Amino acid sequence: MSDQNVRNAGFTPSGITGGSLASSLMSQEARASGGGVPSGGPTSTLQEMGARGTTHSSGYTSSGISGGSRASSTMSKEATAHGGGVPRGGTTSTVQSI
Repeated sequence: MSDQNVRNAGFTPSGITGGSLASSLMSQEARASGGGVPSGGPTSTLQEMGARGTTHSSGYTSSGISGGSRASSTMSKEATAHGGGVPRGGTTSTVQSI
């Protein structure tokens, strides 16, 4: 994943761009969680990466999730919380897709 892909999706150093994929994701996530965007969810994870420009070291790569990375840890926690699988639309799958 590149910093540019994250910015193109609307996750930027100055915040989420209106009308972007990022704003749509944020809206969907807020509705699903009762009005707020949870810490550690797809929106907050991607926004943190977009603000800091840190996608290259996060472990989300075009070849998949890097072992021992932040992405690997997130995927493991998410799979454990969901009975062994990583849910579609969750943090891991959403961030990896971008």
